Amino acid sequence: MINPVWLKTFCELVEVNHFTKTAERLFMTQSGVSQHIKKLEQQVGALLLERHGKQFTLTPQGQSLYNRGSQLLKEWQFLEQQIKNDSPFEGRVKIQSPGSCGLKFYNELLSLQSKHPKLYIEYAFAPNSGVEKAIASHQIDIGFMSQAPKMHEVTGQKIASEPLLLITPAQFKTIDWQQLCQLGFINHPDGQHHAQQLLSVNFTEFESIAQFECSGFSNQINLILEPVSLGLGFTVLPAHAVRAFHNQEKIQVHKLTHPVCEDIYACHHRNRPLAKRMKTVINEIKSL
Repeated sequence: MINPVWLKTFCELVEVNHFTKTAERLFMTQSGVSQHIKKLEQQVGALLLERHGKQFTLTPQGQSLYNRGSQLLKEWQFLEQQIKNDSPFEGRVKIQSPGSCGLKFYNELLSLQSKHPKLYIEYAFAPNSGVEKAIASHQIDIGFMSQAPKMHEVTGQKIASEPLLLITPAQFKTIDWQQLCQLGFINHPDGQHHAQQLLSVNFTEFESIAQFECSGFSNQINLILEPVSLGLGFTVLPAHAVRAFHNQEKIQVHKLTHPVCEDIYACHHRNRPLAKRMKTVINEIKSL
């Protein structure tokens, strides 16, 4: 078994990229850092660093050990914290989701935090792909995604579904394919995903959003419908994002032949058990 103390020294050295600074961070001597690296190399039977004077580069074996070892150290640290303090209503929960999910969930989670002030919600927005990568690399605790996870490291459970809606400027009381092409598409981080789901089953002509002229883009969920309300294009969004828009009389929601709902998944790292506070957050969202 790899010595965890030596592994921690090695990973710290890789991240700091300096022997003296690593020694200072770990309250060691520089020679102590060198000894840990030497012992680790002996233990794994491979050269981990190629030294170039005061500089070094990782060997392929060193890079491989760092990639997996740094993740193991984070998992061990998480396990230790979980054992020491696993209250359902205390501690930090780091969350990411697409903006459309955040618009629906964030206020509810703030209400939960108001009831339990020692529960600290840290919420950031990112597209599905970014959320999944953040989970896989242990950057966050929970990710809410509008598609099932694809990476092996990530597992998820369906917790909700939300209708997807086609929205045009208000003057379009009915809509056809030719009108959509003339309008152009107002894109957003999940625009391609949403359009593919809804338009592919309602318009035989649809292949991808590349068929439409891009009439605008916004990465702020609360701003996506602004250009639509001004007659600049159409878009596809979840129902809760449409309901939140302040200028309803300026947009038209179209009832299509084949309704489509977007599933929402609560996701976390497959090898990381959920702490009680994380289960509290997921259960709060499931109850909506």
